[in-house]
Amino acid sequence: PAWIFWKLRLPRSLAAALAGAGLSAAGMGFQALFRNPLATPFTLGVASGASLGAALYYKFGIAFSLLFLSGTTLAALAGALLAVLVVYKIANLQKAFGTQTLLLAGVAISLFFSSLILFAQFLSSFTSSVQILHWLMGGLDVLGYEPVLTLAVFVLPFLLLLLLRSRELDLMTTGEDLAQSRGVEVVRAKKLLFFANSAMVGGIVSITGPIGFVGLIGPHLARLLVSPSHRYLAPAAMLLGASLLVLCDTLARSLIAPAELPVGILTALLGGPFFLWLLVSRRTLR
Repeated sequence: PAWIFWKLRLPRSLAAALAGAGLSAAGMGFQALFRNPLATPFTLGVASGASLGAALYYKFGIAFSLLFLSGTTLAALAGALLAVLVVYKIANLQKAFGTQTLLLAGVAISLFFSSLILFAQFLSSFTSSVQILHWLMGGLDVLGYEPVLTLAVFVLPFLLLLLLRSRELDLMTTGEDLAQSRGVEVVRAKKLLFFANSAMVGGIVSITGPIGFVGLIGPHLARLLVSPSHRYLAPAAMLLGASLLVLCDTLARSLIAPAELPVGILTALLGGPFFLWLLVSRRTLR
């Protein structure tokens, strides 16, 4: 029937496209910020913070909502915000807002929050533990257009920002000194990249859960197929990320039908070998 397409299939595909484009763009942004092709949207602990918020929500079972945002989404947003503030506070101890400190702080917070998630899961009931596990697998089982609108609010403004900042991204990848000599306010640009990408990733993860490797595969495929220049790389990465996640979601619904495979599992199965290939190819080039 037509209502299945309009009320179930279309919202889900739109959510997948928005999430895929946002994760891929965020991966591209973090790779430019850290000048590291292995950086991902989850490098700075935003996903771990969001997952911790969701885990605590399921652990304590407190039902609440605000407007059309569910309690899980609100708890995940709060966790993501906490992670962003802690990492920013640590990195801001240096006047230059050093990327190395930012990276190390993000990794440390990510590991710490991951251990708290396991602790919360250990203390939870069987039902809550299964809910936490399902969340951590990532999924696009959205109902209606409200989650799609929420994703659009978190994703579209920051996608536009990254498109408008393509020149700064190009200069940032060449090094901070050269970027500064070309008129880029490096500290301001780094903070803008950090907050824009973190807000976008936090919003996506609060709706879909952590869906890994899209933010790694999308930018690298775009570099291979199009150009390393962010003027062309940014829209290509967004398009490829959206297409990749829509394709993975379609496969996740079809492979073991009538059951459904969490899309985060499928992206990890595809992304793991890609990540290893990337490591090996970089070592070979050296």
